[in-house]
Amino acid sequence: MSTELIVLIVMLVTFVAGVFILRLPSGVTLALSALLGALAGGEGIPIRHLVEGSIAFLDPILIVFTAMVFMKVVDATGALASINYTLIKRLHRFPTLLFILIVFFIMFPGMLTGISSTCILTTGALVAPALLAMGVPATAVGAFLAMGAVLGMIAPPINLPVMIIGGGVDMPYIGFEKPLLLATVPTAILTALYYRVRYLRKFDINEVLAKLPESVYPEYGFKLFLPIIFVVGFMVIVRVFAKFIPDIGIPLIFLIGALAGFGTGKKFKLDDIFKKSLNDSLPVLGILVGVGMFVQVMTLTGVRGYIATALLQLPQAYLYPAIAVIMPAFGSAFTASSVLGVPLVYVFLGTNEIVVTSALTLIAGIGDLMPPPSLLPIFAAQIVGEENHFRVLKKCTIPIILSLIVGVLMIIFARDIGILLG
Repeated sequence: MSTELIVLIVMLVTFVAGVFILRLPSGVTLALSALLGALAGGEGIPIRHLVEGSIAFLDPILIVFTAMVFMKVVDATGALASINYTLIKRLHRFPTLLFILIVFFIMFPGMLTGISSTCILTTGALVAPALLAMGVPATAVGAFLAMGAVLGMIAPPINLPVMIIGGGVDMPYIGFEKPLLLATVPTAILTALYYRVRYLRKFDINEVLAKLPESVYPEYGFKLFLPIIFVVGFMVIVRVFAKFIPDIGIPLIFLIGALAGFGTGKKFKLDDIFKKSLNDSLPVLGILVGVGMFVQVMTLTGVRGYIATALLQLPQAYLYPAIAVIMPAFGSAFTASSVLGVPLVYVFLGTNEIVVTSALTLIAGIGDLMPPPSLLPIFAAQIVGEENHFRVLKKCTIPIILSLIVGVLMIIFARDIGILLG
């Protein structure tokens, strides 16, 4: 048995035991796996590599925290609740269009933060009472929220799994918007249509609206949405007019957007916002630190190259099913991206690495649904009042299969898709 294989087994067993048996935080378990992997590889305790790994994803860490601050501000001002109330009130006569817009509304926090759980805890929590009042079963509502959360995490402009893979293969986070939109927008629309056709029945709009927080738009007017307009607008402008407008960085854009929330809606305390944001984002920040150490040790010990070589030796007929099954089985998009995403990019060199990476993150994102962690189904079940989160996961089956098919097809036709997207 080769040294690389021994190190890989030690790291994976440590991770599985830490998360699933000892119930340790994922970030702590990843760091511990990296340490034991280095020891198993004969590297001792490589302090320099562990430190370098811990700050390898400093940019995503800053993005996560500042994006969470921004989302908390937008929620506190009443902007999200107002959008939700207006959306349902104006479009209840067009349920198909309503469901499509609802899924994008659910996705919105994940698109800006790169964290799937924020979708369920913010916009998901807002739309859940409306969907339940429309007669949609609680398990289906939970599944709808969970799938929207996965797609929101993968959709641009912020995709943390792409950043993790990019950090491992020295690929800048540039040019991913179109492939990520291709991976998520059609999938989101088909997901919305599935739940609308399968579960929606006739409903009384007055009963629905009575269960929602009312819009504060009549009190505050258009200025309520200025922070959202600034953040989204500036992200677009710096890309379209890159020659004329300097890119001040996504974290700074989010902070300015958060400060712009003062006086636009309900009052809030900035220190409370920062405390809540840090508390909610800390588990993800810990994962990013742990993932950085994990990837660094995989590189140091040769494990990353070993995995890439092993995958290259798989027959093509087995490679794609293996990707679709094994990546989600890690139970975390971040972990799957760091362990398998990085080597798989090397496997598909010569096609279109940007398209391949985008597709891999869509497949890896399904891991946030999978047991035994099942974080998104658990959160969604709590929101809709369902005791058994496995019932929520069961209602995700068709959209999960759809997402995996889309991801695999994008990998297979990566070169053609790259040419088509320009």
